[in-house]
Amino acid sequence: MSLGDSLTPPLLALAAVLLDRLLGEPRRFHPLVGFGRLADQIERALRRGAPGQPVANRLRGLAAWCILVMPPVLLAGWLAQPLFDLLLLYFALGAKSLAEHAEAVAAPLGQGDLPAAREALSRIVTRETAHLDENGVAAAAVESVLENGHDAVFGALFWFFVLGGAGALLFRLANTLDAMWGHRDARRRYFGWAAARADDLLGFIPARLTALTYALLGSMRTALACWQRQAKHWPSPNAGPVMAAGCGALKVGAGGTARYAGRDEIRPPLGFGPSPSAADIRRAVALVERGLWLWLFLFALGSLAHA
Repeated sequence: MSLGDSLTPPLLALAAVLLDRLLGEPRRFHPLVGFGRLADQIERALRRGAPGQPVANRLRGLAAWCILVMPPVLLAGWLAQPLFDLLLLYFALGAKSLAEHAEAVAAPLGQGDLPAAREALSRIVTRETAHLDENGVAAAAVESVLENGHDAVFGALFWFFVLGGAGALLFRLANTLDAMWGHRDARRRYFGWAAARADDLLGFIPARLTALTYALLGSMRTALACWQRQAKHWPSPNAGPVMAAGCGALKVGAGGTARYAGRDEIRPPLGFGPSPSAADIRRAVALVERGLWLWLFLFALGSLAHA
């Protein structure tokens, strides 16, 4: 029996998490960098107009999504081998990178260096950061950590549990295309429709499990109340539950006005409590971390019960 054959899915998941903890995301030759460049080329080849004709560009966006996502996912399913699945989950995970980006904001913010904190925050959020005060920077960072806890950790783990390495790859590629094409701007309003809907569909169950995880590991009553009352007011069906429950679990208040491309957007409130601080950014990271180990434990427990 080879080493790969002796690795059960829970052990593979643990190994991938430890590999992510040890190495983090590849600094050079990251597969998603090449994937992103290919996505840009295919968009330029297929999209017509900005935003163009609604039905035609939606169909072109759907075709582009299938061209980019389905071949590698089907190949991963066909090649399914334990060590290959381990590597796919490692590439899909971003727990260490998430913690590093959060700390890059929390450290200068805690030291009173607001310009440096704003600069670090601008690398992980799409909103404008130059005008934010200390509470605004902390709130944006907390929201980002909680949302990316789903995108970079729990969503990938969920689909790995369901479909193995191919599932983790499917989720990560779909999430990447949503980040690239899913914005409702003039350029991709129609072309990015399929990418946004695919990400919503793939994230629907894991987002709610993520929200439940945050509630279980934080202030449960507040988290569940915020989830129930606030999530439905968010346009994203998955970000709403995750961030509302997460902020409620931490007992902090976020949401509100955010500036995108020079325009203020009034967003629904998140959580309940005082505005976040630098310490709350680290608390959000710790909440994701505890949730990660809880998921691994439950996955192992479920595997043993099934065996």
